[in-house]
Amino acid sequence: MKTLLIMLTIVSILIKGYPAMAEKYEIATFAGGCFWCTESDFEKVNGVKEVISGYTGGQKPDPTYEDVSMGNTGHVEAIQVHYDPGVVTYKELLDVFWRHVNPTDAGGQFVDRGSQYRSEIFYHTEIQKQEALASKIALEKSRVFDKPIVTPITKFEKFYPAEDYHQDYYKKNSSRYTYYRWGSGRDKFLEKTWKTAETGNLSTTMKEGVEPGSWKRPGNAEIKVRLSPLQYKVTQENGTEPPFKNEYWDNTTEGIYVDIVSGEPLFSSTDKFDSGTGWPSFTKPLDPGHVVEKTDKTLFMVRTEIRSRVGDSHLGHVFDDGPAPSGLRYCINSASLRFIPKEKLEEEGYGRYLEMF
Repeated sequence: MKTLLIMLTIVSILIKGYPAMAEKYEIATFAGGCFWCTESDFEKVNGVKEVISGYTGGQKPDPTYEDVSMGNTGHVEAIQVHYDPGVVTYKELLDVFWRHVNPTDAGGQFVDRGSQYRSEIFYHTEIQKQEALASKIALEKSRVFDKPIVTPITKFEKFYPAEDYHQDYYKKNSSRYTYYRWGSGRDKFLEKTWKTAETGNLSTTMKEGVEPGSWKRPGNAEIKVRLSPLQYKVTQENGTEPPFKNEYWDNTTEGIYVDIVSGEPLFSSTDKFDSGTGWPSFTKPLDPGHVVEKTDKTLFMVRTEIRSRVGDSHLGHVFDDGPAPSGLRYCINSASLRFIPKEKLEEEGYGRYLEMF
């Protein structure tokens, strides 16, 4: 009888508890070229629980990578983003998507050519459909791109997870991934496109409450006057400050870190951890749209440099030896940052981040 009661209790928990847990997360499906890259980009977004690489939009059941790469099944390399809508909204995910693709290219994405690499949004609900359409219209009106936006918005049907070796490829094969991404031309195109758009004071975001051109890089003369010698050396000359002898390496106060040059929000105390290196370390950026990754081949090694998108400040580097769930360590110079405690977020114009705390 006791065993029966335990079994009934377990069944009751599974029936009543699991849906409640599952309902916390929602799913978004995007295609933006090579899924190694799109998975990497979205896994850095605060509020994203998991990103799965796979295939969708085609006719053949259970396609393999070889099937899809031939371009004959109608499938596209895609990702499914499992996210907490209480932390990140679908509108914000759409903004991340647009900022990481070339929506004017119908023949593929960057170095990867063919319909299997097309950009596409697959909506799961009518609300997602309407928000996706609205974001596409907003992007067209912004005139960030001088060519028509050709990314289709399609009803989601079926998603097939890709083979295991494709999942978290950027973590498992970091060196090869870094070389591929650098050679693909993706980041060069995106950096040029969005930097030009932002300095041109165009509407470069569909997020509510953020004004076009909010974050700007001052002129070089002003930067030199405003920054200390160390801040200038780090941000403008790719320098590195001493470990354990910098302002924020052991800061545990709640708040956010912004670019010392442009003021764009970069990291949050909620993602900060003690890496033992003597520099501020974070598991992910506060907003992936505000950071740019570049291949750094100095010092006889290959590393991934992190720069702010608008300020173009050298921030530090990202490594794949961080804690779960991201497995990443953003090793950042204090001299490139300005810390804003949560009590002053509203006062300084960053009130939208208060809900994090």
